[in-house]
Amino acid sequence: MEIEVNGTMVQLSEAGWLENLDEWSVEIAKKIATDVEDIDDLTEEHWDIINLTREAFYENGQVAEPRKFMKLMKTKFGKDRSTNKYIFSLFPKGGLIKSANKVAGLPRPKGCS
Repeated sequence: MEIEVNGTMVQLSEAGWLENLDEWSVEIAKKIATDVEDIDDLTEEHWDIINLTREAFYENGQVAEPRKFMKLMKTKFGKDRSTNKYIFSLFPKGGLIKSANKVAGLPRPKGCS
């Protein structure tokens, strides 16, 4: 699968995961959100999650497990913004694992389609 961003073709897997992690940009995130995840507009709340997933990935060398990520969310944004329900409200097609990580340009977690 390919998407066009600013006149450049970007390779995605059949499930919409970015093939080359180094290509990730805000523009690519927006395009994956709209074209693959059916999210019309990335709000500040979306970006908080996207940026935190990327930060956790680059600090630990792997995609954050949901429980660990919820602890990070709670520490940074408070109890109300640290549940799976909250994340699914923003990324309804797959929550943290299948949607937020995809939009954030991170690798597909093991066992994830």
